[in-house]
Amino acid sequence: MRLGIAALVVGYVLSQFYRAFLAVLSPALQADLGATPVQLADASGLWFLIFALAQIPVGYALDRVGPRRTVAVLLAIGGAGGTAVFAGATTPGAISLAMALIGIGCAPVLMSAFYIFARTYPPAVFGTLAGVLIGVGSMGNLGAALPLSLAVEAFGWRGTVWALCALTLVVALVLWRTVQDPPPAPAPEGPGGMREILMRPAMWAVFAMLLVNYAPSGAIRGLWVGPYGAQVLGLDAAGIGALTLAMGLAMVVGNFAYGPMDRVFGTRKGVVLWGNLIGVACLAVLWVWPAPGYLAAMLLLAAVGCFGMSFPLLMAHGRAFFPPHLVGRGVTLCNLFAIGGVGLFQMLSGRVYDAARAPGAPPEAAFATLFGFFALVLAAGCLAYAFSRDRTD
Repeated sequence: MRLGIAALVVGYVLSQFYRAFLAVLSPALQADLGATPVQLADASGLWFLIFALAQIPVGYALDRVGPRRTVAVLLAIGGAGGTAVFAGATTPGAISLAMALIGIGCAPVLMSAFYIFARTYPPAVFGTLAGVLIGVGSMGNLGAALPLSLAVEAFGWRGTVWALCALTLVVALVLWRTVQDPPPAPAPEGPGGMREILMRPAMWAVFAMLLVNYAPSGAIRGLWVGPYGAQVLGLDAAGIGALTLAMGLAMVVGNFAYGPMDRVFGTRKGVVLWGNLIGVACLAVLWVWPAPGYLAAMLLLAAVGCFGMSFPLLMAHGRAFFPPHLVGRGVTLCNLFAIGGVGLFQMLSGRVYDAARAPGAPPEAAFATLFGFFALVLAAGCLAYAFSRDRTD
């Protein structure tokens, strides 16, 4: 079981890497394929939307056939296959197709680990285990920053992506060999599946927060931090890599920090709510002061990343309402809202940015509107979540 969990951590590193690597590859894709910022925003958003939609069949598969076959097969076909399409792409449309396939491949990785945690370990430590897993897995965010930019400079973007294709296939094979399925849980008589989960009123405020919680940090780190660093802060490739690295490190710290906070403070709702309100405040500062200088911008973006990592506690909050036979579908439905929100708002962010650009206006004006958009979205989620029912194990 430990070898299987270790392999799932490596798989989650790849998942985090793929959701963020377009921010570094975007200049090369614009130059070689003629991809526009809106097309790249759509491609990145498509990864999240397809990933989110895949949670429904993934949840069913986890409950019915187990995590081993679910994660290994999808990562091999979708993950390795999608990176092969990416490496051979000649048009922006091929990049979108590749990102959709990679999203399918990555969809079961984290949820397979969560399923094993929920079925194998005491409920009280679910948030801590989830935070550690996401924190370690977020090293993929770091790999998609300065190390990726250096690899692209040394081997070109196509050579780098072909190497990622081979690595993804190897990880899928290791998952097939090492992941062990927990014994199936008996299902009681009566209604079940997604309908039973959606009929639980206590979940809807949690779903509202999940929809927006990861959207600002995921979209900014995964797409907008590169253009922001180049256009507003005047950074070169190395400077952008350092900026993305700082935000990625802060996101790693946030995941580790949030995990045990429910046991420290005796509340999940309070920790999630106050952490995200701090994120709203940081985005609001960037809204009214979009060009604060390199150091201030780095600190504010790092804070947005750190305080936007309450996903492990939100998953633990939702997990507390699920019976054992619905754990797979429950955690994947929560993930659908979280990842779907990133995809939805990432696509919307491309339109917001495009609409905010005006001839002759400084570039920071469009980014101010973008940060304001994310601040309002996150504030709305916090307002809905304030009415949630706290639940600890």
